[in-house]
Amino acid sequence: MPIKILMPALSPTMTEGNLARWLVKEGDEVHAGDIIAEIETDKATMEVESIDDGVVGRIVVPEGSEGIAVNATIAMLLANDEDSTELVEKSAVEEAAPAAPPEPAATLPSPSLTPDGNGELSVTPLAQRVAGQMGVDLNQVRGTGERGRIGLGDVEAAAGITSPTDTGNASGDRILASPLARRLATETGIDLGLIKGSGPRGRIVKADLEGISAAPSATTRPQAQVATIVAPAESEVVNLSTMRRVIAERMTESKTTVPHFYLTVDCEIDELLKVRADLNARIAPDKISVNDIVIRASALALREVPEANVSWEGEGMMRRHATVDVSVAVAIEGGLITPIVRSADTKGLVEIAEEMRDLAERARDGKLAPDEYQGGSFSISNLGMFSIKQFDAVINPPQAAILAVGAGEQRPVVRDGEIVPASVMSCTLSVDHRVVDGAIGARLLGAIKRYIEYPPAMLL
Repeated sequence: MPIKILMPALSPTMTEGNLARWLVKEGDEVHAGDIIAEIETDKATMEVESIDDGVVGRIVVPEGSEGIAVNATIAMLLANDEDSTELVEKSAVEEAAPAAPPEPAATLPSPSLTPDGNGELSVTPLAQRVAGQMGVDLNQVRGTGERGRIGLGDVEAAAGITSPTDTGNASGDRILASPLARRLATETGIDLGLIKGSGPRGRIVKADLEGISAAPSATTRPQAQVATIVAPAESEVVNLSTMRRVIAERMTESKTTVPHFYLTVDCEIDELLKVRADLNARIAPDKISVNDIVIRASALALREVPEANVSWEGEGMMRRHATVDVSVAVAIEGGLITPIVRSADTKGLVEIAEEMRDLAERARDGKLAPDEYQGGSFSISNLGMFSIKQFDAVINPPQAAILAVGAGEQRPVVRDGEIVPASVMSCTLSVDHRVVDGAIGARLLGAIKRYIEYPPAMLL
């Protein structure tokens, strides 16, 4: 009996993901625990393990597919004593056959309705977006996904567009192209067989067609009507990545539902810079950064002011955290992610520095596990390396506070009635007023300032 390999839920809130790459092919023998595929979420790329021993009988979802619902079947696994020939042959026939035209709406059943029959369509976000662009009525589309869910291929079939794996050039090679690129090529008479794609697996995207003139042919429009595809001179509308959409939703939620207030202090960091230089010279060569010291200072301050180490739980409740888990914003391609230094108040500077170096490197490679960036009781966002003097960060719900750290710079300060130069760094604390009041926020920021200005206090 074939075993279904399902799209895994890599986090409690995950509803869909993208199948980035298959590491096996049909007919390959695999064992339980073998890595067979890579799945992209909004934050990272995760590996999928085989759930049993057997042979890959059929790959249902091709690599590069987006918006795949959790628990949708992505492949079929056969036991070693089962014959996989029928599944493999069936997959090959389906890949080579031309896409069947959509049936008339009058004869369509209602597979796209939800199981309870309430008439609501089940559609992947990508399919819904493409349907809007192509003017396809989703009520007339047959869904072929799990429980009748409508996917991108269903919308393309309804629009009469051949799928990428069904398109070929004169030599018989398959052509991979995005729906937008295929539509532009059709409208302008460009032969996709002559274009080299820059997307995954050589997939042709819109950018590959920019600046290319249509090749003359019997079906090509007159050159006077279609000259050259030129990028818009001033602006271009593009689809947000999955990560960017999640960031947009969470930040909108934060700024519209969380009552922020802000506290700012200037920290003199001459002593901090001296201590850091001594530590890097004597104990940890070039390992400890200013940000590592800020993490340690914030963690100790949260332990000192536990009333601020809380988060909003909704329904008139808040959570008091038993540990100090500091999330640190790390910029990655297409957005940002906040890996967490767990129990940061119990770790020394060298340990924090090594852990942050590892977390940041794996964050940029998309290799963090969900538990390494989900949760946390407090956040730090440091833009000092970009010479930003001061900024107000947006709280990361359900956390109650985030510290925005600016650049250290030489400023005049008054000491004993005299103006002298000093290295000063501005820090702004954004606070959720539902669970943390001004006095508590002030105490927390005051403690952070004290530790930053006199790092030896972190040893007490």
